Amino acid sequence: MRTVSAAEITAAVARLCIRANTCLPEDVDRALERAYFTEPWPLAQGTLDLLRQNRDRARACSLPICQDTGMACVFVELGQELHIEGNFEQAVHQGVRQGYGEGFLRKSMVADPLRRVNTEDNTPASITVRIVPGDQCAITVVPKGFGSENMSRLGMLKPADGVEGVKKFVIETVRLAGPNPCPPIVLGIGIGGCFDKVAALAKHALLRPLDQPNPDPFYQVLEDELLEEINALGIGPQGFGGRATCLGLAIETAPTHVAGLPVAVNVSCHVTRRATVVL
Repeated sequence: MRTVSAAEITAAVARLCIRANTCLPEDVDRALERAYFTEPWPLAQGTLDLLRQNRDRARACSLPICQDTGMACVFVELGQELHIEGNFEQAVHQGVRQGYGEGFLRKSMVADPLRRVNTEDNTPASITVRIVPGDQCAITVVPKGFGSENMSRLGMLKPADGVEGVKKFVIETVRLAGPNPCPPIVLGIGIGGCFDKVAALAKHALLRPLDQPNPDPFYQVLEDELLEEINALGIGPQGFGGRATCLGLAIETAPTHVAGLPVAVNVSCHVTRRATVVL
C-alpha cells in the first residue's frame, strides 16, 4: 500500500489553484480557437478575439483569466489502496488557502450564506471524493465563478417528458441565462439519479474534455443535437449575437426511480477552468 502525506496533498492543491486560474485547459483553448475561426458574425468574432487576447495575456503574465477566481471545487479520485498520512480534508483546505494566497487570487468565500462575512482565504473548498481501484490519487481543482453558477438550474421532470422534455429544459436554461454567464459557455448536464445526485452529475460532467464524446452513442447524438440547437439561439459571445453561444457540453447519467426524470444544468463560462494532478 502506497502512502501519500497530507503535505503532498496541500502542495498539489496549491499549485492546481494557481494553474487553473491562469491557464485554460487545452480542450477549452482549442474550442475557443475553433469558435473564433468559424464565427461568421464580425462583432462576435471580434469579441472572441478579445477573449483570446485576455487568455494569452493571463498565461504570459501568470494573472487570473477572470476576475472571479471562483469557489474552489476539488474533485478527488482516491485509490482504495492508497493511505493518506494526516488529515486529508484539512490538507485540501490548506492547499486552497496557500494557493489563493501565493497566487494573489481574489478570495470570494463567505463563512455563512446570510451573514456574508468573508473567510479571507477562499476556504472552505467544496470537496467531492470518489473511491476508485488502485493506489493513486487524482486531484482536479475547478475554480467555479458564480456569474455562471447562478445561471444553473435543476428540474424534476416527469418520465413522460422524455428526451424532448430534457432538450427543452436545457435550451430554456441557456435562453434564460442570456448574456449573464459571459458566453460562450460550457454546460455540464446531469440526467437521472435523485435531487442531490443529478446536481452532482451536472457539476462532474464539466470535467470531461470538450473534444471527448460521450461513450454512449445515444447520448453522443443528444449532445450534438443540443449543441447545434443552443448555438442556433443567436445569443453569441457576451450576448452580442452570432453562433458561438456554447463551446461544448457533456452529459452524465445515473439510474433513477421509475416515477422520476431529474435534470440539472451546470453553466460555466468560456473560462471553464480545471487543472489535474495524479499523485
